[in-house]
Amino acid sequence: MTRWLLVVLAMTWCGAAAAAEGPAEAAPNEQAAGKPDGLPLPRFVSLRPDSVNLRVGPSARYPIEWIYVRRGLPVEIIAEFDTWRRIKDPAGTEGWVHSSMVSGKRTAMITGEAVRPLLRTMDGKPDTVASVEPGVIVAVEKCPQGSALCRVDAGGVVGWISRDALWGVYPAEVIN
Repeated sequence: MTRWLLVVLAMTWCGAAAAAEGPAEAAPNEQAAGKPDGLPLPRFVSLRPDSVNLRVGPSARYPIEWIYVRRGLPVEIIAEFDTWRRIKDPAGTEGWVHSSMVSGKRTAMITGEAVRPLLRTMDGKPDTVASVEPGVIVAVEKCPQGSALCRVDAGGVVGWISRDALWGVYPAEVIN
């Protein structure tokens, strides 16, 4: 008889909870994981619902390792297997979620320890419309080619912020 132990830990940076269940099974060879949807790997997406189970393997048979409770959290898809996506979150935690749990909507998390300025224009002039704290999730609207800034929406306040302040956008990525 297997004993199940459920431990819930709140994580302030992403609203996730850890859930330890029974013995873990080994995941299939990730090198064999193809690109079922034809999109490039790795790529950034966001979590679709309010609650997403992160599993140790690509199937509902595998134990739940985390339960994310923050819709819109940016995650990076690093592998695919059938309808399952291996993701990495902003803290570096990796695991498997069903493809229906992620959205192509681009979001990013403000990184670092300091408050970051949200600028009115992309010309870099110090015309700040808001200050954004680390851990805030923003909707990414645009990252022009060759620009060090991205246009984001932070809870209805739109402005430009340095790419290096964002987890969820690649350094030279163009988003239109």
